[in-house]
Amino acid sequence: MYNDTMANLIQKQKHFYRSGATRPYEYRLRQLKKLRDVLVAYEKQVIEALKKDLNKSEFEAYSTEIGIAYEELSFTIKHLRSWMAPRKAKTALTHFGSKGRIIPEPYGTTLIIAPWNYPFQLAVSPLIGALAAGNTVVMKPSELTPTMSALLSEMLGSVYEEEYIAVVEGGPDVSQELLAQPVDYIFFTGSVNVGKIVMQAAAKQLIPLTLELGGKSPCIVHADAPLKLAARRIVFGKFTNAGQTCIAPDYLLVHRSVKNELIAYIQESIKEFYGPNPLSNPSYGRIVSEKHFQRLASFLQDGTVASGGRTAPDHLTIEPTMLDQVTWDMPVMQEEIFGPILPIIEYDRIQEAIDMINDRPKPLALYLFTREPEIEDTVVDSVSYGGGCINDTLMHIATPYLPFGGVGESGMGAYHGQGSFDTFTHYKSVLKQTNLFDFTFRYPSSKNGLKYLRKLFKP
Repeated sequence: MYNDTMANLIQKQKHFYRSGATRPYEYRLRQLKKLRDVLVAYEKQVIEALKKDLNKSEFEAYSTEIGIAYEELSFTIKHLRSWMAPRKAKTALTHFGSKGRIIPEPYGTTLIIAPWNYPFQLAVSPLIGALAAGNTVVMKPSELTPTMSALLSEMLGSVYEEEYIAVVEGGPDVSQELLAQPVDYIFFTGSVNVGKIVMQAAAKQLIPLTLELGGKSPCIVHADAPLKLAARRIVFGKFTNAGQTCIAPDYLLVHRSVKNELIAYIQESIKEFYGPNPLSNPSYGRIVSEKHFQRLASFLQDGTVASGGRTAPDHLTIEPTMLDQVTWDMPVMQEEIFGPILPIIEYDRIQEAIDMINDRPKPLALYLFTREPEIEDTVVDSVSYGGGCINDTLMHIATPYLPFGGVGESGMGAYHGQGSFDTFTHYKSVLKQTNLFDFTFRYPSSKNGLKYLRKLFKP
């Protein structure tokens, strides 16, 4: 891995950061273009690694990982100069004669801990933001996708010195060792349980952080929804990457009057996308590990299988499955599913659906299918969630114009586009005072100071 210890690696990065090398616009732009060049050069290997680790097809690899990273890079390169520019700030009457400004400043040495479900995109996207903001980076990829982890190390190591960008491979013990280091910012993507561990470690050293977590993201299908179109978009959102997506629809809340029709359309879309036997489809994703497979397979005992339900343990695959007659006390509804299993719960009034969601931790995403603006406004205004779509799934994550992040148990902080730059930036406020005159009433020796203060500061 590295001859240096973790502590020495962090100190080496801190020393390089303090040299000021990462601060100029020209340096940041050059490093982002260098990243773009190496990603293009390694694109074929990235596709192969995703195939080996998760059985992702080339189409899925490009649409959900590589293409998003390219878009993020292009957007950042285009807007970097304006993001970096200091901003003038107005001053109050009490500060007459002074000038205020807000200066975007890098945090310093940052730690990015990436997950296994989108091991390329969810490592590279925050990396882009960290570099754009002028930081150095230590990246820890997931050990559950070892091919991609090794490739990230090779790829980034081929163009960057470890004092600037270092990839550290290994398991949870390595993550714990990295979390004990005095970095300046932590960016973590993963489960709620591990997120709590990361936050505890950060709290010990008062290190600021972003947590991109997950949770049970609901998908509401109201009675007036365009059902056939909704079904296609739900199948796309739920079964991409075999359901191993933090913002996948975790469960359906369906108006009772359209449930059976929606199920039929979903079955049609599954067949259209993955064929009559998804388990034999070479482009259908697999579950990342035996442990995760067994956990998901146990959920198939809950409710009634409305579609799918078959598994291939030797290949760690579970076909797209719908579960009907599901209740909230069943194991499948007690935790984020993170797999190709879609429970269905009925409702009669939209307020019932809202109440069911609000009775539980705030989700990372929410999806609503309806034609009624009133229903749309009611749901958006009544439910707290990280982000989501109306009449679609997943697509809010693919635009650099919308910051992406969670709320409550689903995470804190946001990124993508300028949101990524902001996440890895401290905005430093500076007030420059005039030397031409002085307001003596602010000093305790002033005879009429309180009189003037009361005039200036009044309710």
